[in-house]
Amino acid sequence: MTIWPQGYALARHVELDSTNSEACRLAQAGERGPLWIMTERQSAGRGRRGRSWETLSGNLAATLLLRPSVPREATAQLSFAAALAVADVAAYFAPATAITVKWPNDVLADGKKLAGILLESGPDWLAVGIGINLAAAPANTEFPATALAKFVEPPSPDDALALLAARFAHWYDAWMSGGFETLRAAWLARAGGLGLPIRARLPHETRHGVFEGIDGNGALLLNEQGKVTTIAAGEVFF
Repeated sequence: MTIWPQGYALARHVELDSTNSEACRLAQAGERGPLWIMTERQSAGRGRRGRSWETLSGNLAATLLLRPSVPREATAQLSFAAALAVADVAAYFAPATAITVKWPNDVLADGKKLAGILLESGPDWLAVGIGINLAAAPANTEFPATALAKFVEPPSPDDALALLAARFAHWYDAWMSGGFETLRAAWLARAGGLGLPIRARLPHETRHGVFEGIDGNGALLLNEQGKVTTIAAGEVFF
């Protein structure tokens, strides 16, 4: 049985527009956190770049609201902590499945997207939104999706969240005490596609090269015919 991490509160809902939107509202109303917000259904869930995020029945939709005592620009590094926590959850419940992380903030099971992470922030708060396909995966997605139910009997959203909260607290504490290098080393150990050709889609161009890892700030390192450059934001396709 997973022990809920000390100091983290939990708010359960039957339906919300989105857990991230609820976190934003609570933060603006003065909620300090750390607070996990989960819901059974989202009417307007969203992913990166304004995409919608479909929360099918039995899947996990949750957001952690917190106020890290670090400069705002550093909080983006917590997307890597979230990815590691999600990967830990997936590996625990599906130990025979290949669980990898994909830059910047996806978790894959056997090469297909299992979970997504969306960070949104305000002046002194951060909302870490996480969606995990436990029971079902959406169809017709640009990057092929899957669910834990394809591999094992999936856990309930409550059980998955309990372990997620514990593992995020672990990686958050590691980040606070050891800095980003602690997350970077662990993330690279789980990274899919290292040393392989990738396509990186940026806002105004698409670039091709070899995925060399991430730098000390979390930017992707792309080797383009022997020249290694950094990409701070974009999407990766293997």
